[in-house]
Amino acid sequence: MKRILVFVEQRDGQIKKAALETLGEAQRLGEVHGLAVHTALVGAALDAAAEELSTHKIDRLWLAEAPALRLYSPDGYTTALQHIAQESGADLILFSATSMGRDLSARLAERLQAPLASDCVAIRIEGKRLEAERPVYSGKVLATLELMGDGPYLASLRPNVFAAAAADTVDPSRIARVDLQVNETDLLCRTAEVKSAAGTHLDVAEAEIVVSGGRAMKGPENFAILQELVEALGGALGASRAAVDAGWIDHQHQVGQTGKTISPNLYIACGISGAIQHLAGMSSSKIIVAINKDPDAPIFQVADYAIVGDLFKIVPLITQEVRRMKGA
Repeated sequence: MKRILVFVEQRDGQIKKAALETLGEAQRLGEVHGLAVHTALVGAALDAAAEELSTHKIDRLWLAEAPALRLYSPDGYTTALQHIAQESGADLILFSATSMGRDLSARLAERLQAPLASDCVAIRIEGKRLEAERPVYSGKVLATLELMGDGPYLASLRPNVFAAAAADTVDPSRIARVDLQVNETDLLCRTAEVKSAAGTHLDVAEAEIVVSGGRAMKGPENFAILQELVEALGGALGASRAAVDAGWIDHQHQVGQTGKTISPNLYIACGISGAIQHLAGMSSSKIIVAINKDPDAPIFQVADYAIVGDLFKIVPLITQEVRRMKGA
């Protein structure tokens, strides 16, 4: 192997935290194995993102800009990244295992007819092979995959698992602009509009602290109790599928197999029984605190700290103590 290419996900010119974590792992591999680290930005009006990215330790930044790529287009982004992958001569292409990263990596793997390891929590280069570890069976087992052949190899890395990229001096000469002609009429699929929820809530997939509520919240109005704890801790608000299906909270907050897979430093589950689908999305959290009335709730089997009791009494007390410790 000679070169690693990292797809750097951005929204409105702001680089995603998960992308910097993926870049950080690429930097580590590059230092250990003497590999060049290239990055790829795809979209429109990328000057701000390119300037931010150029302050990190990279060998080359590839820019693919077109007005038609302002919002994510599966085939448009795949075409742009395929062009960059071939121009850069990348042997290993890394993505963040976000919604976009999972979709794009699978599409590019098909285009390049290359092997892909998704949602990895560890990767290693062994000679001409890539070894990747990923959770399977709803997080019960870690599988080690071996990607073999001539390459390139593709892998997506789970957010909040890897250390973020190291900073470096700004060097504009690292930037290479891709001559890409993409029109909206060329795209088979494109995003027509993005509607953001009110407020600026932190994404559960990127948060270091997540507080989630389940069916025991009893209604949408009671999530305000959890929101107070979230604000005290500086985290994000999550939910189980049962709470989302009941219409108590938006799907963007859902944690689990059919929601978002997360790996925060601290996960607090409030009134969540611990169905296997939910455990699949949060079992890799560093510290798990479970609050539930039922002492036999499955969530307690994976919890580091188990609190048996009424969440409506316990959560406000925790919030009060957090504020006291912070002097708020």
